[in-house]
Amino acid sequence: MIKTVWSITFYVSDLKRAARFYEETLGLEPKYEFRSYVGFECGGIEIGLIPKPKGEASCNTSPTVQLLVDDVDQFCRELKMKDVKFTKELHDETWGGRQATFKDPDGNVLEATQIDWKKYFEVSAKGAQNK
Repeated sequence: MIKTVWSITFYVSDLKRAARFYEETLGLEPKYEFRSYVGFECGGIEIGLIPKPKGEASCNTSPTVQLLVDDVDQFCRELKMKDVKFTKELHDETWGGRQATFKDPDGNVLEATQIDWKKYFEVSAKGAQNK
């Protein structure tokens, strides 16, 4: 069962310039900043910025919507029984997420995500110190 939208991630051509826009122009509060990701608080949903891959013209750089679920393994099993094809199978992320990526019928990118909150907060605290 989907609990909420956790985050929306945008691919950007210049991470520092985009981060300045979201913070200074839009007034969003930065949560943390890493070399390859900047996250902002936006009404309970994280707005994430990630650099566009260089030299990969065929790479899909559409926004990605992360759906927070309680049990990502079970959620993905249920989707597979409904013939959903995954573009990235279940995997663990260094920031505490366990997720899988799939697309809706129009090609919009969705990620089913479960979070190990202890690990997430430890990594987030380090990222906040790197600002």
